[in-house]
Amino acid sequence: MTDLDARPLDHEAETGPDDPAGAGPEPSPRAGLGRLRWRERALVLVPALVLVAFFCVPFALMLATSFYRRVQGGFYEPAFTLDSWARLFSDFYIGRTLYSIRVCLLVAAITTAVAFPFTWFLTRMRARRQVPLLVMILAALTLSEVIVAFSWNLILGRSSGITNILVWIGLMDAPKALTPGLGAVVAGLAYIAFPYCVITLFPSLKRIDRELTEAAGTLGASPSRTFRTVVVPLARPSVLAAFLLVFVFTLGSYIVAQVLGRPEHWTLSVFISDQALFNANVPFAAAMAMLLTMISLVVVGGVSLTAARRARLEAS
Repeated sequence: MTDLDARPLDHEAETGPDDPAGAGPEPSPRAGLGRLRWRERALVLVPALVLVAFFCVPFALMLATSFYRRVQGGFYEPAFTLDSWARLFSDFYIGRTLYSIRVCLLVAAITTAVAFPFTWFLTRMRARRQVPLLVMILAALTLSEVIVAFSWNLILGRSSGITNILVWIGLMDAPKALTPGLGAVVAGLAYIAFPYCVITLFPSLKRIDRELTEAAGTLGASPSRTFRTVVVPLARPSVLAAFLLVFVFTLGSYIVAQVLGRPEHWTLSVFISDQALFNANVPFAAAMAMLLTMISLVVVGGVSLTAARRARLEAS
């Protein structure tokens, strides 16, 4: 066989019998990886733009408005004055701020303490019983805060409230109004925050393997001890997230506190709406809103850093 006869065979050995004649080189894997990275960046870019448009821009506008000068007649003009901030750090508003933090921490603790065992038992139920309860919890989210506030006002009122049932049973001599009061405010805030707390806890508790709790029971642990020593440590990050969610959510709620509480029970968010809507003091309302936002960021950041540091210590 001559060299000319061997050339087609060599060419077929190099390119393969199925390769089309004149086909170009294989595409580089780096090119596909570059396209994939651009797609990932585009997917991240959309929520980033939403965050800038609906959080950063309003946050900057509110910060700038807090330094504006109020004009008599319900108007304000661009300026740089610290009058609103100086008024905000007076003794009265510092007291209202500390009171708001205490109330929201109390509501977050009560809501999480009630929602955590409830969600745990909910995840252990069969689907036939679990689904209706989940539907009821999700349906509660459709109720507006106004409806919830006035419904609790009726429940805790004197004429048609729960005290009438207690009188009928014989536990009370005469019906009385339980609202307005601090207890009514805490109950109303805990009610509107309860579904959000359950939804936050449900996925992590659902993922806990049943074999872990069964193994603890096999080793002699009671159900309560299993819950304390097995379930709670595994769900600690979700419990912390639910606690922070309830705290931030109730810190910005104002209708429940305004309807169910007296002025001494009002949180700082009620005073924000009062200054913006009734007193037409928008710069001062913006300053209070900025303070409320900074408190939320500080609390969330501090708790998150503490939890991360504790996790690193436990891992080491």
